[in-house]
Order: sequence, then structure tokens, then C-alpha cells
Amino acid sequence: MPGAVERTRPARTGRRPGNPDTRTAILDAARATFAASGFDGASIRRIAAAAGVDPALVHHYFGTKDELFLATIDLPIDLPTLLAGIGAAGPDGVGVRLAGLIVSVWESPMAPGLAGWLRTALADEQRAALIRQFVVARMVGPFTAALGIPEPERTRRAGLVMSQILGVIVSRYLLFLDPVVQLTGEQLIASVGQTLQRYLTEPLPPAGRP
Repeated sequence: MPGAVERTRPARTGRRPGNPDTRTAILDAARATFAASGFDGASIRRIAAAAGVDPALVHHYFGTKDELFLATIDLPIDLPTLLAGIGAAGPDGVGVRLAGLIVSVWESPMAPGLAGWLRTALADEQRAALIRQFVVARMVGPFTAALGIPEPERTRRAGLVMSQILGVIVSRYLLFLDPVVQLTGEQLIASVGQTLQRYLTEPLPPAGRP
């Protein structure tokens, strides 16, 4: 019986027992620490101290700091890996490939979970701050680097790409705006892909004052 197995399982070591409450405490501490200090400024030791647990317990539950960071935003899909595959294929046609990824993900069975995740993120400032870090540092940054985009342009191009992607997601999959919903997937991919390609590979206007 599952209950009998659980009762005979030896207790874990550490300042807190290994149980769901401990995992929740680590996640709460990690969200607060990442939001306050950024990814680079947060350490496993600092997060563990905030949660009141041994650092080894953080590694036990979440592995690396990258994995812990992904757990804090609770993203239901491994976007960094998917984007890495698209970037590895090179700059030619990258806009269409990226648009195709967005459409395929948001028109799959995982779409309701993603929609709920995004709505929650937009309503929670702390989680929104984490997602901003995640998008720039852990997702779009490495993706644009793989395309050979130099550092001075990387952040600007990444921001333009995300503005287009989020606009498509919100208008088609959250607000259901008719002109966008009525496009076929192929039409959307072709149209958005051209814009993403321009943002990623074509010359940008000179940067001006904000």
C-alpha cells in the first residue's frame, strides 16, 4: 500500500523534513530572492537560508540553479530547449521557424495550461519580474546569441521579438481578436515570420532616446 511505504520511509536530513511544505518553502524563497537580486545575484545558499533549509536540500529537490529558476515561474513547457533547436539551424528562415513554434505550441493540447500560466503571471508582479528575467537572460538572450547577433544589438532585437510574440499570443489566444483569429495558421506564420525575420537579421534604425 502506498501509505505503508510512506510510513516506513526514513526521514530526510536537513533543517526541515523533506516534504511538500519544504518544497513550497524553497520555491517561495527562490521567487523572492530571484525577484530581489536577479538570477546572477541569487545563490543556492542564499535561497536555502531564506527557506530555512540546508543547501543540499535545495539541490535534492531542484538540481541546479537554472532548474530552480524555471520551477519558480512554473512554465509548462521547455521553451529554452525548443528555441535552442531553432537557433542552431541558423539565421536563414529563422523568423518563420520561430513563428511556427509559437503557433504549434499554442494550438496544441497544452494551450489551456499555457493560457492559465500567462494570465497568472500577468496578474502577479513578482512572477512577472521573474518572467522578464527568464525571457531576456535564459531564453531570448541565448537564442539571439546562437544566431551570431552581437551583444549591443542582442537586447534590442530580443525585445522587439518578444513584443511581436506576446502581441500574437494575447490577440489570438487570450483576447480572441477576430482579424487575428480568422487567419489560418499558415497565414499567421507567414505574416509574423517576416516581421520576426526583420527584427532578428535585418538592419535596425539607429537607436534614439527613449
